[in-house]
Amino acid sequence: MTLTYQSSEGFYFPTGATVSDAGVNFSVFSRHASCAELLLYEAAGSPEPFQIIRLNPKTNRSFFFWHVFVEGLQAGTHYTWRTFGPADTAATGRRFNPKKELVDPWAKAVTDVFWERRRASDPSDESRSSYRGVAAKSDYLWTNERSRKRGLEGAVIYELHVGGFTRHPSAGVGHPGTFAGLIDKIPYLQELGITHVELMPVMAFDEQFVPDNVAAKGLHNYWGYNTHSFFSPHPGFCVTPELGTHAREFKDLVKALHNAGIGVILDVVFNHTAEGGDKGPMINFKGFMNEIFYHLEAHNRTYYRDYTGCGNSVNCNHPLVTQFIVHCLEYWVEEMHVDGFRFDLASVFTRGEDGAPQANPALPWRIEFSRALHEVPMIAEAWDASGLYHVGSFPGLRWAEWNGRYRDMIRRFVRGDPGLVGEVASCIAGSSDLYADEDRLPLHSINFISCHDGFTLHDLVSYNGKHNEANGENNRDGCDNNMSWNCGTEGETDNADVLALRRRQAKNLIGILLLSQGIPMLLAGDEVLHTQKGNNNTWCQDNELSWFNWSRVEKNRDMLRFVKELIALRRRHPNLNRCEFFTGEEVPGRGLRDISWHGYRLDEPLWFDYGAQFLAYTLAGLTGDEEDVHVILNMSERTIDAPLPKIPGRKCYLALDTSRTGPDDIMPRDRQKAFEGSSYPIPRRTVAVFEARG
Repeated sequence: MTLTYQSSEGFYFPTGATVSDAGVNFSVFSRHASCAELLLYEAAGSPEPFQIIRLNPKTNRSFFFWHVFVEGLQAGTHYTWRTFGPADTAATGRRFNPKKELVDPWAKAVTDVFWERRRASDPSDESRSSYRGVAAKSDYLWTNERSRKRGLEGAVIYELHVGGFTRHPSAGVGHPGTFAGLIDKIPYLQELGITHVELMPVMAFDEQFVPDNVAAKGLHNYWGYNTHSFFSPHPGFCVTPELGTHAREFKDLVKALHNAGIGVILDVVFNHTAEGGDKGPMINFKGFMNEIFYHLEAHNRTYYRDYTGCGNSVNCNHPLVTQFIVHCLEYWVEEMHVDGFRFDLASVFTRGEDGAPQANPALPWRIEFSRALHEVPMIAEAWDASGLYHVGSFPGLRWAEWNGRYRDMIRRFVRGDPGLVGEVASCIAGSSDLYADEDRLPLHSINFISCHDGFTLHDLVSYNGKHNEANGENNRDGCDNNMSWNCGTEGETDNADVLALRRRQAKNLIGILLLSQGIPMLLAGDEVLHTQKGNNNTWCQDNELSWFNWSRVEKNRDMLRFVKELIALRRRHPNLNRCEFFTGEEVPGRGLRDISWHGYRLDEPLWFDYGAQFLAYTLAGLTGDEEDVHVILNMSERTIDAPLPKIPGRKCYLALDTSRTGPDDIMPRDRQKAFEGSSYPIPRRTVAVFEARG
């Protein structure tokens, strides 16, 4: 027989469910609710609550926080809320609906057993369709966790999807598609040589958030850019989510990655939520504080301003919402031990409560000045879906940015577009044209060729156009301007010459990326040439189209070896990981400038040749012991006799040539041989690297 628990007033801080030996305190915010009820469930699958506690506004409310202490209640109890109040959406934007059960926005663990988005979207539906919070205890032991240095200096980031990385049958892990499954693959990440993983959304999201035509194909939301519970790890990535073990399972992953020397960056989505627009479901924020949490249309507050393309936009610069976001980030750093964040559509952070862009918005600065976050890397996707574009100018002092301009310029150059060498040089040198005037550094530029959104590396060199028919939207979705080149044949082919050129082009792209100043980011699977068969928008493809196919590790072992050696080359060269921009001045005692640019002749770059497809440069070692690095980029269709620099007391050793097959395409130090000539005949569409030493 289920017990009935006694309750008392409780306290309003901290918010959420706080477990102690004496019971559980519950607290949520709702400014205009006239009453609130707490519903307690025995388990995730319990059809009815075993107790409903109605809160008294006179004793269970403080400063618009509703709170109650349930005496003797145990960790593991599931719970929801109901709020009562006005539903005058047009005039005030308030949407109170006591028919709907709400999940606690501060819940540290949530379950989705009773969640049906269709039912939750119907205001008159009285089913118990909702996410449920779990009262979770915070008692994890971080014993023997290896500490990590903060910051991104020398970083090589690897973007991956927690579920997709181990869900393929070839993964061979004990718990596919989970945090535990990813732990099993840490040795692979160590061998690859990356320094950080950037995890696509791991905060709880709604897998049912898809249009009807997509749902009709049996598809669901795979990427997870539609968070609803920002303090809870996604239950779908947990082995036992019904027990409320979310935090423990995620912490096990973080601890294992840290002990392997790998940092953890979270891709977070604070620009919109899974509640969508006016026809979307009521999950939490709509039922507690709709008029505060979202941007609403001034003429009719029933409707949501949509700067994100996802139905709603978070009102980030309202003081309460700003505090909610900062508190959440601090929680993931202090309690979950993550090392940094990448912010989706971060330009929404610059919009004031009226939706207009602000010069000094509160949220980015509050994040920057938080004591708990002051050493934590912050990476902005510095644009939104309504025209704001802040690459090179995102507010704040230390925010890094996804450098979309770098991606586009390097793709075009390797494709063979002429006359870009000046802009390419700027990208390779850390994009000083974007960042130097703002007193920023090369570390502010997150360089990438591919990411989850768009073509994979393999598809970038195999398709001229997108092929998204599997998404159920008649190929209308996804970007049309991919700056790709299929090397002469669209899609799959048996033509050996085309396949060889594609592999060379893939090596060229990833080679330039890892030879550039700034912070490189790789997309998981690119190192083994993962293909999505030309689909450049696999947001709803939770299947083998998106999953990391581990059989390709063996099939494309030569490409994997190339990437591993390239990462190793980068990491052993401080002059490829500079913290400051080049000056062009001579390095004391070396007889070399910090960087020297070349064309067909040394020190004569082709800045004003609008047909040029050739660029070379020499980097001086930062110390007398470090090798100098000479890089040659020939994206033309002809072999070019490229002069090599004459460095007193040093010889040039060929380290990399993408026109060669493995293992001669890239060679570690012990396999390199001195090159005796004064010039190097670099074949068409090839990247070559020399290391100069005594």
